[in-house]
Amino acid sequence: MTSRTEVLTAGPAEGLAGLLGVPLPDLSSEGIPALWHWVYLLDRPAQADLGADGHPVRGVVPVPPGPGLRRMWAGGRVHTSGPLVVGEEATRESRVLASEEKVGRSGAMTFVTVRHEVTQHGRLVVEEDQRIVYRQPPAASAPDAPGATGGRDGDGVAADVPLGADEWPIEVTATLLARYSALTYNGHRIHYDRDFTRDVEGYPGLLVHGPLQAVAMAEAARRVAGGAVTPGEFEYRLTAPLFDHQGLVVGAVASDDGIRTSARDRSGRQTAEGLWR
Repeated sequence: MTSRTEVLTAGPAEGLAGLLGVPLPDLSSEGIPALWHWVYLLDRPAQADLGADGHPVRGVVPVPPGPGLRRMWAGGRVHTSGPLVVGEEATRESRVLASEEKVGRSGAMTFVTVRHEVTQHGRLVVEEDQRIVYRQPPAASAPDAPGATGGRDGDGVAADVPLGADEWPIEVTATLLARYSALTYNGHRIHYDRDFTRDVEGYPGLLVHGPLQAVAMAEAARRVAGGAVTPGEFEYRLTAPLFDHQGLVVGAVASDDGIRTSARDRSGRQTAEGLWR
């Protein structure tokens, strides 16, 4: 288990609001919106503790189950019971809840579930389960990741799907991904090093962070809820890789069981889904 305590300041929240182009609530009364705790209480590993891909190999939770494995964010659940306010001290404790071995189309995989608990004034404010998957690197001749090219029209060019009334487009650029990596102290090279991503990982473009898609979906849900920062639970799942050249479109719509959210590329291929309740 690891533990980190710090006084929450306005800077990270202001940075995330500027990155996404969303309203900034009153941070000292309303608190930070759902999932924005991801820019706080961060692990800051030493440079010597990073692997060749820029991701930590020791001193963090979770520690990769083996060398040279690909790491991807698969999904999670975030329960918020009240406001997490700035100007006050908060503590995050993290531990591994479970580790499970599976075999899929791409070979052996390890699914690791990590529990994070954020407290403030001795009260549990955020309880989160993150699901991380580790898998073997591709063979040198492996094809692009499934769905890497998106939908195609008759000329072989990706066909854009018009925006729905409940959808919000986000322009994905290398700069956006690098800034989000900086906000979250994420050194994973798949998000900013195009040569590494293409030549070593075998991907056709920079990977859009799973947490970035999740926080964008949560913001879409906040719009549907009228912009209020309210307690609740958000459960989300990453369903396909998303690359920078494919764009990002998020949507949210009220339903009988809460607010259903989704993320897709410009061609309509879904990459994530979630439910706020």
